[in-house]
Amino acid sequence: MVKAPTDPEKNRGFFFTMKEKEFYGKRTELYQDACRLPNSAEVTGNVHDKEMLKLLETVDGFKKLVHSIGVSIEMEDKDQSIDFRFQFYGKKDQYGGGANIYATIPADGSEQRLYLKDVEWKEDDNVPGQIILTSEDEKARGFITLRLYLNDGFEAPEQEEESPVDVDSKEYKDMISNSLMQIGNTKRIGKLIEKAKAGKDVTIAYIGGSITQGAGATPINTECYAYKSFVGFKRLLGDGDNIHYVKAGVGGTPSELGMLRFDRDVTNDGKIKPDLVIVEFAVNDEGDETQGDCYESLVRKILKLDYEPAVILLFSVFADDFNLQDRLKPVGIRYELPMVSVKDSLVPQFYDRAKRIITKNQFFYDMFHPTNLGHTIMAACLINLMQTIMEKAAKDKEYDPDFEAKPAIGNSFDNVILVDKKDNTDMLTINPGGFVYTDTVLQSVERELDLELTPEFPYNWMYDGSKNTDNVFTVDVECKALVVIMKDTGEVDGAVAKAYVDGEFVRDLDPYVNRWCHCNPLILINQKNTAAHHVEIRVESDDIRNKFTILGFGLVK
Repeated sequence: MVKAPTDPEKNRGFFFTMKEKEFYGKRTELYQDACRLPNSAEVTGNVHDKEMLKLLETVDGFKKLVHSIGVSIEMEDKDQSIDFRFQFYGKKDQYGGGANIYATIPADGSEQRLYLKDVEWKEDDNVPGQIILTSEDEKARGFITLRLYLNDGFEAPEQEEESPVDVDSKEYKDMISNSLMQIGNTKRIGKLIEKAKAGKDVTIAYIGGSITQGAGATPINTECYAYKSFVGFKRLLGDGDNIHYVKAGVGGTPSELGMLRFDRDVTNDGKIKPDLVIVEFAVNDEGDETQGDCYESLVRKILKLDYEPAVILLFSVFADDFNLQDRLKPVGIRYELPMVSVKDSLVPQFYDRAKRIITKNQFFYDMFHPTNLGHTIMAACLINLMQTIMEKAAKDKEYDPDFEAKPAIGNSFDNVILVDKKDNTDMLTINPGGFVYTDTVLQSVERELDLELTPEFPYNWMYDGSKNTDNVFTVDVECKALVVIMKDTGEVDGAVAKAYVDGEFVRDLDPYVNRWCHCNPLILINQKNTAAHHVEIRVESDDIRNKFTILGFGLVK
């Protein structure tokens, strides 16, 4: 006997926050915190009402605005299913204190409605945290669409239709051409081209933040701009096995950290000698305390290497059109470096409805990172630069970066070196106190073509107040500058430390400021002249917050 259908549900207004967003692998984490959810509503769902966007920032606001969540998933195998979890973060216990919405979603494209009235809300609820998709299949690949249906009293905006992007059109090619800011001096890239075409070994390296790591690309190893541009460069340079690839992107980190990890992550402590380094920090360097000094120091560090690698400056962009190219491009001008701006390519056409080639929703995976198509466009911008240089036959015969002349911003960290348990501890005197353990829960990244994660700064010093009460780590050193690299965390056991230099309080070292597992460089000393200093890092622990990790130091003698 066929059961009669229930009365149809009231037709509710909705907007998209995800529209056929691609995912890959056994586990995909789609972050919704730090204003990502409101940004997705604005970019993907055409929401411009400030009150509605503000409500999406907190759990209380989310409950006021949203009636239910519509989730649909499409995969090639329609008989599969994906476990869906919407995790809300807690105030006190970020990862364990908030509510969760669980569902098993079939992969046949049918929408499943999840009702907020059925959720067991928690007292500690704070903000929308992340959406987690899990599968038994390590190669699970599909597309998720998510709509938020609105409570009575809220009006949904019109949902826009998007046209496919025609990558063969003249308009698309013109958009890519607009990314070329400056060709610069081509001598070093000319040397790379000659070596590659002669069959000699050539290495192309990338250093940057999460976009260089590949965030938003699915799968992250082969769909990221770094690998796609490498493949394009390789094709231009003869397509031989003599052309090698290094990818050293670390999410959420600025050039202030990049200059400290360059030797280990890019050159493998001198074992690798890159012929070309693409530097991508234009959206990460808001966190650079020196406002460009560290960026220029990193660029100079690369240019000064005795094997004379070429450098390309790449300026990516966020969904709110933010980047720091105006701050950083004077470095490219000062050293005559090739510069590519994704912002210059994309942003003007985003706002020209009549001539728009790609929408923000098509380019951005979230407010920070590109989709697969976005990564393809970034790669095309770099390939366009290389093609342009090759067409001009790399005519520059001389190149003098004139390191003795005035820098564009600063060069305080030209000679910075990394100090950790493994390297360079002979250059200072350390008394670790109770920092006798090694932290293994670290920020980890996908290197080169790996899908497996490689931990950053594994040779660290960890304090655990549940095992040891000696809470002071001391350093005696002669230096101009000293940077501590601390581990941020969102776990409840992360303790705050205080840093003192020569008996004077310098700064708090609080792992909860960023509240995720993250490498965070912070300057303790930055002076013009070398002097002797005594540094103390003192942990303020209690019965719950009792762990603190020093990942390493950056030292300028």
